[in-house]
Amino acid sequence: MSWEPAKSPSMQSLFDLSGRVALVTGAAGILGSQIAAGLAEQGAQVFCASRNVENCQAVADAYRAEYGGAHEALKLDITDSASVAACFEQIDARAGKLDILVNCSWTGAKNTWDTITEEDWLFDIDMCLNGPFRVIKEAYPRLKASKGVILNVASMYGHVAPDYRLYDGQKYANPASYGAGKAGIIQFTKYLASFLSPHDIRCNCISPGPFPYESIQQENPAFAQRLGDKNTCKRVGKPYEVKATSVLLCSDAASYINGQNFCIDGGWAIW
Repeated sequence: MSWEPAKSPSMQSLFDLSGRVALVTGAAGILGSQIAAGLAEQGAQVFCASRNVENCQAVADAYRAEYGGAHEALKLDITDSASVAACFEQIDARAGKLDILVNCSWTGAKNTWDTITEEDWLFDIDMCLNGPFRVIKEAYPRLKASKGVILNVASMYGHVAPDYRLYDGQKYANPASYGAGKAGIIQFTKYLASFLSPHDIRCNCISPGPFPYESIQQENPAFAQRLGDKNTCKRVGKPYEVKATSVLLCSDAASYINGQNFCIDGGWAIW
């Protein structure tokens, strides 16, 4: 008997997101915009949401022009439960469902251990950990109906400590609250993967490594060089390098992946 390959879905079909509706929080940011671009490119209708709705509108307009589709901007403050509820009401009215949720919102002050205040700490934890909780809680009945997918954006600093020798004072510091919140996101992801699995909802996260803004690289090239030298790829990340893994985890290509944390860090955390 001649050998025949086992039948399986095509790669194109596994990564195809046509007909799916996605919400990306922090979609105007350096990484959120790239994740939103990847989802739009694969055919999803993407709602780009953040407190800066003007920037999100520019992102949505660009993706409509580039990829086609009905991408839209929404105002969203993840620290405000009323804002979260209003955002989902808009999605219900405009799309009628939700298949993919990406939590990528972040803002916070740069702080050293000496400068961080209790107010700073509480704000950062609210933004980094409580905010995604609010969004996921509101999204849950929609994702339950669609057997949807959650992707949380954590950080390498959710599972390794910052090297204090890399940072130049407060302006380039990495606050303790950031890593603590991102560590919580990694564990929260695993919890959700377990407890939402009876409803066929998958939940994974990515942990990006050093992706400093272009302006920071130009302003302080020595700092950017130190970040690059810290990992095996000998450079900082390019924002588009989070795109493919994010699309994978939001697509049927990852239908047997759940509760995992994918490090996109140039090998930073292996040593």
